Formats: sequence, C-alpha cells, structure tokens
Amino acid sequence: MKLSRPARRASLVVHVVASAGWLGLTLGLLALGVTAATSGSAVTVEASVRTMKLFADWLLLPVAFLSLFSGLLLSLGTAWGLARHRWVCTKFWLTLATTTATVFALRPGVNAAVAGVAAGGGLPDAGDVLMGPIVSLSAYLFMTVISILKPWGLTRRGRRLRAAARRPEAAGRVTEVV
Repeated sequence: MKLSRPARRASLVVHVVASAGWLGLTLGLLALGVTAATSGSAVTVEASVRTMKLFADWLLLPVAFLSLFSGLLLSLGTAWGLARHRWVCTKFWLTLATTTATVFALRPGVNAAVAGVAAGGGLPDAGDVLMGPIVSLSAYLFMTVISILKPWGLTRRGRRLRAAARRPEAAGRVTEVV
C-alpha cells in the first residue's frame, strides 16, 4: 500500500507535530521534575508534581500513540519501509520502548510522587520525577538526530529488495513495501 502524495504529506505533518509535542512535553516534565527535586518549598513541590501528573495523565499517551501510529503509517506507506533501513527500525523500536516505558515507569513514578506529596511526606524519591524524563528526552533527541541523518544504510532485507528491484525481469513487477 503506497500513500498518495497528499496522504503522505499529511501523515508526515502529523508525525512531526506529534513527535515535537512529545519532545516538548518531556522537556516540560524534566523542568517540573528538577523544580520539584530542588525546591525547598512544599507548595512548589506539590504544584510541580501535580502539574507533572496532569501532563502524564492527559497528554503523554495520546501524543505518544499518535507519534507511533503516524510513524508506522509513514514507514508502511512509503518507500522507506519498516524493515528496509536500519534507522527506521531503530526509531520504531525506540518509539515502542519509550511508549511502553511511559505507561509502566514514568506515569507510575509521577503518581507515586503525587501520592507521597499529597500525604504530606514530601517528595518520596527525586528519581521518580527525574529519571523518566531524562531517559525519554535522551531517546527522543537520538531519534530526532537519526531522522535527520538517516545513518547505517539498508537492512539485509532492504538490500535484498533493492537487488530484486534492479533485476531486468523485476522491472514490471511491484515490489513489497513492508
């Protein structure tokens, strides 16, 4: 299935906006986490972790899934393919891993911090509000760099498909996009 030019462009815009939004949300979470971890004011700590919870509960997962699915659509609907280029495979698996980590590590860490602060005990562990955003931000920056540089070349499957497409008898056939 090859996307038409308008569909490809629309998908690309959605993917770039969702990915940039995910990067920005994570940077905001990191700023709030640093504020919560370094502030001496209980009011500031509580406001920071409650805002982190708001971001984590309402914004992170929709943006993460939009980035994941729009990237998947682009890879399957264009010549890049999902398993043709190493950088595309790397981005897919990192996006899947960071989305999973958001569900199972970042959000529970933020929720634990909010519960601790709401109980009046202060911030239970600064790592709960710092490590998730630091790891996520590092992954998103790396994915942004490889999206621009497109390193590492073709996968074994990509080389095989390219060679098959160059054979004279394959000139009239449509090759697999995946």
